[in-house]
Amino acid sequence: MKVTPTQISDVLLIEPQVFGDERGFFLESFNLKNFKSATQSGVNFVQDNHSKSQRGVLRGLHYQLHYPQGKLIRVIRGEIYDVVVDLRQSSSTFKQWLGVSLSATNFYQLWIPPGFAHGFLVLSDVAEVLYKTTDYYHKDDEHTLLWSDPTLNIHWPITDPAQLILSEKDQAGKFFNQIPYYP
Repeated sequence: MKVTPTQISDVLLIEPQVFGDERGFFLESFNLKNFKSATQSGVNFVQDNHSKSQRGVLRGLHYQLHYPQGKLIRVIRGEIYDVVVDLRQSSSTFKQWLGVSLSATNFYQLWIPPGFAHGFLVLSDVAEVLYKTTDYYHKDDEHTLLWSDPTLNIHWPITDPAQLILSEKDQAGKFFNQIPYYP
């Protein structure tokens, strides 16, 4: 696997080695020993999540404050634009965002350590996203950062915001200056 640091501190783009021929392909989607070596972390995944969404669905930007989740994101069907925002006040990249296209055809994975808000926009007709988390989901600890916060100026690949499909929770997200951050 190839691991590429991004411009956001500790966020890594992971490209698994894909073996393909006329029959199809094979890839090792996760190997704990290799992952720990590549990330230099003692990560322990405790939960796997699977979502399916249609074109125009925007999920996020979500995070848990007291039970922060590291996430390893990959797409098994379709394409998404995946976004992370650094909420770690002690980080040199605090308040910065990163957007990456993840798809079933590029096989990229994104490692997002604890301390980030995360969300994605579905670019294909349908997308299925799998992600591992380092802590369990705690509904009472979930926070939502407004996807369109003007101080962050995230460049989502959208032409008409009226075409977005958002949950009530995501529509009611808070502005960056209204949310709690990590130390």
